[in-house]
Amino acid sequence: IFAILSLFPFFILLVNMTRDTNSIQKGFSLVPGSYLLKNFKTVLGNHDWKMLSSLKNSLIISGLTALLSTYFSALTAYSIHVYDYKLKKFLFTFILMIMMVPTQVSALGFVRQMASWGLTNSFIPLIVPSIAAPATFFFMKQYMDSALPLEIVEAARIDGSGEFRTFNELVTPILKPAIAVQAIFTFVSSWNNFFIPALILDDKNKRTLPIVIGIIRSADYASFDMGAVYMAIGISIIPVAIVYLILSKF
Repeated sequence: IFAILSLFPFFILLVNMTRDTNSIQKGFSLVPGSYLLKNFKTVLGNHDWKMLSSLKNSLIISGLTALLSTYFSALTAYSIHVYDYKLKKFLFTFILMIMMVPTQVSALGFVRQMASWGLTNSFIPLIVPSIAAPATFFFMKQYMDSALPLEIVEAARIDGSGEFRTFNELVTPILKPAIAVQAIFTFVSSWNNFFIPALILDDKNKRTLPIVIGIIRSADYASFDMGAVYMAIGISIIPVAIVYLILSKF
């Protein structure tokens, strides 16, 4: 029952992708309409929206964000888990404190700094800062505490393995389940991110998918196309579903 309830909104989304604005406004329906191809052509054929370009941009940003975030968060957690040094507890506490700071608090200063560096309309401010991911780091650290005995690392050192080789070839395979989970979360979070990209990206060719969907939804009443909105949302879900299916096997 719970599975049906959780999947029901997706079913309604699929149905509304096949309907036009008038039929959607008339009310709820479980029967698909005949506007699937028309809505698809409307979304992909509008040169102002640049749907395919925004889809590509979102894939680049989200893919690199997931890769960098999970790798460097795991590497940071590894340093806290394996090494023993004076500032270890302080650094761990400091990273956890950063988790409590909302993105909106530092957004204005961040945007101004990127503008002063000439990095507006660039993907760099949306990708590189993802290396610092406190929540991902915390998850990796907790997973290492339960799944990575220090004896394995010590044995690798005795065998002459370097630290990066130990991490990349020995530790990373052990962390596959945690890396897969956090890669999914990070990808979805970056994929759905509207706030920061909307502040950084002004160029039509650099827009991400959430920005384009926001533009479609903000159209005036006379030109508002609900079928196109549902179609755009449906298209945006496909890459997320593919990433989930690929990584969930780990």
